[in-house]
Amino acid sequence: MAEAAPVNAELLEWPKKDKRRLLHVVYRVGDLDRTIKFYTECFGMKLLRKRDVPEEKYSNAFLGYGPEESHFAVELTYNYGVSSYDIGTGFGHFAIATQDVYKMVEEIKAKGGTVTREPGPVKGGTTVIAFVKDPDGYIFELIQRGATPEPLCQVMLRVGDLERAIKFYEKALGMKLLRKVDKPEYKYTLAMMGYAEENETTVLELTYNYDVTEYTKGNAYGQVAIGTDDVYKSGEVVKLVIEELGGKITRQPGPLPGINTKITSFLDPDGWKTVLVDNEDFLKELQ
Repeated sequence: MAEAAPVNAELLEWPKKDKRRLLHVVYRVGDLDRTIKFYTECFGMKLLRKRDVPEEKYSNAFLGYGPEESHFAVELTYNYGVSSYDIGTGFGHFAIATQDVYKMVEEIKAKGGTVTREPGPVKGGTTVIAFVKDPDGYIFELIQRGATPEPLCQVMLRVGDLERAIKFYEKALGMKLLRKVDKPEYKYTLAMMGYAEENETTVLELTYNYDVTEYTKGNAYGQVAIGTDDVYKSGEVVKLVIEELGGKITRQPGPLPGINTKITSFLDPDGWKTVLVDNEDFLKELQ
């Protein structure tokens, strides 16, 4: 038994050395063309690619602000014949950084979009934000910031134990805790987790609401995908961390039937799903 510890210690260093990046977030929509129209016209996203898989009865569309080789994207899934989903109480929002929130909101209103919070400074701060709802009910926070290489800047998920979640994303996925904000007056704490600074990349915003330990997941939000240079080694790390902190492997490391892209997938201790995707295979898929 004594031999295991140094091997594990070395293995647990791997995620920090690995070449990691948030690739895309996957969720389900009731009408693909309606959502593509809304995201391109209201949010200024580009349709990057689209695929139809009739034998499995679904279609996908990938949208974002730049090529998938270097930018985060949303992967929309339309399942034939399913027009609505339950978002649940655990999913929070996506966020888009823009240099002029007021202007963006005016454009969204002009196109018939729903604004759920008018533009203005955050409570107790100066950053200008707004919230809008897409046609399926997903919330998007608009954040006013200077020019950024990655406007699609956040995925917010609610967790029941913030310290455990931070530890999980640090150890299992090699993310850094970029900042932590406690707002006792509003009874929540949040942690920004990612692979680079917030104004340069997409981050996961984990939110803990005081005394709330469980949320409903619904069936709308799917998962985030993260690139790795070694799916098998990364899978070993995840397995070790799950033994310590909780969670569940949902797919052992290996190639996907049909496309041969190597992946592994798992749930974190709160039940949120992540898929690790082989970096080289992902680039081949894009070609």
